[in-house]
Amino acid sequence: MSLARHALLPALMAAFLAPASLPLQAGTPAAISADAELARHWIERRADAQGRPYALVDKRAGMLYVYAADGELAGATPALTGLAPGDHAVPGIGAKPLSAIAPHERTTPAGRFDAEPGRNLDGEHVVWVDYDAGFAIHRLRPGPQRARRQRQLATPTPSDNRASYGCVVVPGDFYDRVVRPVLGSARGVVYVLPESRPVQAWLAQLEGQGL
Repeated sequence: MSLARHALLPALMAAFLAPASLPLQAGTPAAISADAELARHWIERRADAQGRPYALVDKRAGMLYVYAADGELAGATPALTGLAPGDHAVPGIGAKPLSAIAPHERTTPAGRFDAEPGRNLDGEHVVWVDYDAGFAIHRLRPGPQRARRQRQLATPTPSDNRASYGCVVVPGDFYDRVVRPVLGSARGVVYVLPESRPVQAWLAQLEGQGL
């Protein structure tokens, strides 16, 4: 991190904690968590996304960061992730109806995923992170829990962002203005940061696997 960026960090952290989900302008310095910043530097240093757009999901911070193919930040927003802590996906979870997924099974798996846009069974546009596991980035949906989840997204702390069945859920306006234009027309990469071990160890493992 440059000295100039480091000096701006306190002010930028205040912006990070705000509930706004508006996309940031290209080239605007953005306050991101230390873990996400570490991962971003690793991705850019290794050109790991191979010229594709990519996204970072930071479960600990309750945030989604979306980057264009040139590495510029397209936008950042609070996001809902799996209700249960954990970095694994329950085997066969993608074949279960939502009503059959127990609370402890509602995890958002960590990893590096080759993502692609598509449609779910209801015809809704989503970004599939892991199709077989039914894991996607999608907009906040209508329903009886919508108002509560909107409040959870709007709070300044990430502690109540653990609410989904495992998918990454973002405000509808952010999905339409950032996720769909950047990740919704071609293949991309989604990096879901781990929460059960240090990000440094996870990145070292990816590098050791040649990923």
